[in-house]
Order: sequence, then C-alpha cells, then structure tokens
Amino acid sequence: MFVMLILGIDPGIAITGYGLVDKTGKDSFSLVAFGCIKTSAKDSFPQRIFSIYRQTKYLVSRYQPDKIAIENVYFAKNVKTAIDVGQARGVIMLAVSQNKAKLGEFTPLQVKIALTGYGRASKLQVQEMVKKVLHLPEIPKPDDAADALALAITYGQTMDFKRETCNM
Repeated sequence: MFVMLILGIDPGIAITGYGLVDKTGKDSFSLVAFGCIKTSAKDSFPQRIFSIYRQTKYLVSRYQPDKIAIENVYFAKNVKTAIDVGQARGVIMLAVSQNKAKLGEFTPLQVKIALTGYGRASKLQVQEMVKKVLHLPEIPKPDDAADALALAITYGQTMDFKRETCNM
C-alpha cells in the first residue's frame, strides 16, 4: 500500500508549529507527531532564526518526510511581524532544501478550502477538521501545531501523486 510522510510547518518567530502525518492510499491520514519549535524573546533575533533553522533541519533529518508543506504568508496586519515571519520562512526553506523532499506552499485560504470547503472558515472549524481527519480525541494544542497539521493534510489532499505537484 502507498504510504507518504508529510511534514507541515507553520512558521513564526516565537513559535513555529510542526506536524507530521502519514497518508495511506487515496484519502487516509494518520498522526505521526506534532509540536512546536519555541524561541525566547530574550535571545537576539539572529539567535532565534538560527534556532529555528537548526531545529527544522533536525526534524527533517529525523523523520525524512516525502513532502513538506509550509504556510505562505501573503498578508499581515503588522509589517514588522510579516518581515520577521518571512525571515523565519527563509531559514525553514533553507533547512528543507537540503533534503530531497518536495516543498509545497499554501496560503491560509487554500488550507481553509482544502479542509472545510469554505474559504472563510474559522480557525476553530479548521482545527475541528484536523481532529476529524486524524481521528483524534481532541484538537491538537497549541494552535501552531494544529495549523501545521492542517498544512500537511492540505498537501496530501491537493497533490496529484502521479505528477508530484500541488493542484491548488
């Protein structure tokens, strides 16, 4: 049977969520692991970025995912936050690029549509779908990890396995 390991990453400076799922066959997902990479506000920004890079590289090395999904930030209310998250995405993508896994980038809208069928779904509705798809007793915590799992599921639901590309 066809099994694929997908790593989802929700980038952030203070907290970067990650989630790993196995996709078996066409539409069956199971939880492998989830958690967060946390950095301290007491550390300098370069130290925080390096920590995100190092820990992402460790996750990719440890789990050897077939596919990796990362959130594509296209809008932010706070410009500084957007720039900081963009820098976190950069080091995450650097760590990921050193692996042969395919990378897929997804906007929050794409995740909402893939999981709920509705582009204006609430964060809670998306998290409930993560819980349902993965047959979990409760929503994964913290939110960053649940978001990362949603990204991994989105990649698994939207890719064309024959062509190895995203269909969104």
